[in-house]
Amino acid sequence: MWSVLIPVAALFLIILTPLPKIGGEVRLGLLTAAILAFLLGGVGPGTAVLAAVDGIDRIAWVIGLSIFGSIYAQSQVSLGTMDTVLNIFRALFGHSPNGLVAAVLLTLVLAGSLLGDAIASVTVIGVLVVLSLAELGLTPEQTGVVVLLGGILGSIMPPITQAFFLASSLVGTPVDPVVNIGYFTVSVGVIVGLFTVWRYVHIKELPPELIPERSTGQILAQEWPRLLPLIVLAGIVVLRSGFKVELLKVLDPLLPFAKTPILKALTNRIIQAIIVATMVAFAFRDVRRDTAQIFRKGLAAVSKTVQIQLCAGVMIGAFYASGMIDRVVAFTKGLAPAAVKLGGAGAMLLTGMLTGSQTTSQNTLMPFLGPILTHNLGVPPVKVALGAAHLAMAGQSMPPVCLTTFVVVGIVGGILAKKVDPVRVMLMALPVTVYFALVGLAAWFQVF
Repeated sequence: MWSVLIPVAALFLIILTPLPKIGGEVRLGLLTAAILAFLLGGVGPGTAVLAAVDGIDRIAWVIGLSIFGSIYAQSQVSLGTMDTVLNIFRALFGHSPNGLVAAVLLTLVLAGSLLGDAIASVTVIGVLVVLSLAELGLTPEQTGVVVLLGGILGSIMPPITQAFFLASSLVGTPVDPVVNIGYFTVSVGVIVGLFTVWRYVHIKELPPELIPERSTGQILAQEWPRLLPLIVLAGIVVLRSGFKVELLKVLDPLLPFAKTPILKALTNRIIQAIIVATMVAFAFRDVRRDTAQIFRKGLAAVSKTVQIQLCAGVMIGAFYASGMIDRVVAFTKGLAPAAVKLGGAGAMLLTGMLTGSQTTSQNTLMPFLGPILTHNLGVPPVKVALGAAHLAMAGQSMPPVCLTTFVVVGIVGGILAKKVDPVRVMLMALPVTVYFALVGLAAWFQVF
């Protein structure tokens, strides 16, 4: 087992300990583990290259989602789509203090579900709502937790949800069944989030300046063109998920990549839907005028994420080619199922908590846990992926290292010119964090 323990130990040593210069460098940790796995497994250079390509190919469409999703997100910012969505939710719900808080949280959830990233949604929407939340009498920390929960819930809410997509890729199961269950579990999480933040609202009536001046109909009549890319994306996803209608199959003759490693990610229907929606956005002059900035900001926003994903792909390929996965699966056959599930869940939560990243948690542990849960313990792959996504999301929002919280604290503190305690914000978000952890465990224990 030394050939398994040494690469894994090196991985955790680099990403979790404050080593000089290299401590916390996830990319280096992943590549170091890959190199050690190749060396200890006796994998030759040629085979190692093929294994690296195979590993990247396993998560290529997740990498594609990051790239094209980020460009799409920037096109929506340029078009002003999220401003319109916020105005609509405020017109629908924002006539009472609780309604205004609900409008903010739901806007953040929708933004996250379409932008695919918590930090992107809190950056775009957060700056628009901080002062309004402060006028409700919320403290800076309470304002921060409203924005944080909206961003976190949005980042895992389908249709664009890296947590579910990455988990499905690592487990090797189709994403659609996972996402379909995710709509329900995350929606319940939104309800938990609403009740969590409503506890902090104590005033009975809105200040006059916060009451919306326009009705939903007026907003739609004036700003409906901004919603066209969103409507196209939502329409494609709904027809595909709800009615099994594949509109995008007309693109198949134009993309002969179905069997080409890595490039076959372009045949993924979700990536194609995002590309089509982005093309609709570029039909608007204002968006075309910002083309260079949209691509520059979009690619810059995911540059490090994509680098980590590429390194993770190399490591995954190394683990499979060296036989590490098979040895770990064989070793765990005699262990009690409950112990494996609880230990794996604890490791997911701990890794996410210490790194502040659900992608690092999944990429580090699911190459081992996925085969163990599916092959040894007989957990259906859909449940394994569902549980992994929820546990990883719970881990990344736990104190003391939630990256999204630090972004939120910076936004709130900068706008209000007040100090905001990030750890307190994370602790206030614990009800939602605990909910995600329980759903993840329930999926692995097949409670539902």
